[in-house]
Amino acid sequence: MEEFVACFAEITDPRQDNARHNLHEILMIALCTLLCGGEDCSDMALFGEAKEPFLRQFLTLKHGIPSHDTFSRVFRLLDPQAFAACFTRFMQRFAEGLQNVVAIDGKTLRRSFDRAAEQSPLHMLHAWSVGQRLLLGQLAVDVKSNEITAVPRLLEMLSLKGCIVTADALNCQRAIAAKVVEQGADYVLALKANQPSLLDDIQRFLNDKQRTPDATHRTIDADHGRIETRTSTVCTDIEWLQKLHAWPGLAAIGQVVRNRETGGKVTSETAYYLLSAPLTAERFGQVARAHWGVENGLHWVLDVTMNEDQSRNRKDHGPENIALLRRLALNLAKLEGSKGSMKGKLKRAGWDDAFLTKLLAAFGSGQMR
Repeated sequence: MEEFVACFAEITDPRQDNARHNLHEILMIALCTLLCGGEDCSDMALFGEAKEPFLRQFLTLKHGIPSHDTFSRVFRLLDPQAFAACFTRFMQRFAEGLQNVVAIDGKTLRRSFDRAAEQSPLHMLHAWSVGQRLLLGQLAVDVKSNEITAVPRLLEMLSLKGCIVTADALNCQRAIAAKVVEQGADYVLALKANQPSLLDDIQRFLNDKQRTPDATHRTIDADHGRIETRTSTVCTDIEWLQKLHAWPGLAAIGQVVRNRETGGKVTSETAYYLLSAPLTAERFGQVARAHWGVENGLHWVLDVTMNEDQSRNRKDHGPENIALLRRLALNLAKLEGSKGSMKGKLKRAGWDDAFLTKLLAAFGSGQMR
């Protein structure tokens, strides 16, 4: 508990000085609730009542278990930026020396909208470590279109030296590319029609049959009745392109051709990328594919296992703060090294106090694997 308090020491209690319940004890109960499969403030109050003997092993609980209204009020009023900063600092201890793919992608909390208040659904921007399967940082934006301006701010929060940052076409922007290079990292950015002249030049160049072919790498996967062939190409002959577009840090361009055969039907798709490092065709193909690990490893788990899309918390800062605590719970469960599904781990934590204690041990050890 001392390490937990130290981790969130910079958070200021937004309530009056005479608040009955300790802020850090409220946060700990809430975190334990989410680790055990709970979803909202009502669950937090019920969990506290059911697990009071367990909680009293490390919490004072001078005035007993907080009510549903207390949990709700705290999360509505808590400063989300300070909360997120504490989360990011905590995750840095697990990301030291990280040389991996970091995928930048966003996710909308679909039921966090409030029509009466004309409030749009909350959109969360994520930095996901593909190799470690951990969320390194997050930032809330008002609407999806604001991702472009938010990504540089998210990157500034992270230690990215030696990493490869990936992003979809929405975030293929000069400012983002420049920020990645400034942070000592490399980028692999998907390129689509939002950069029309750049895309057109690259397409014509790579598809020119008179040009000497570049080295390629091919992979074939067969699963669930589908055969997918991916052919990756990297070209470093881009001096002409830089003269025309002067893209920050550009060192190569890439192409991935995906052919899918399902039920006798064949479809083909070609994707183009900007690279700040002259990767081999094999490594480029791995990185381009790794980006989508954020969908399966983070977004899918949040929606299907932790039921985030059905969360109806809408007031003030409540959606953002509870979303961040949900991601902290997810990280703690992933840091625990035993095999098994996320759903199984959350159930086990709810049934087995010793296992729940093991998940919380990350605050004391700094490492769990």
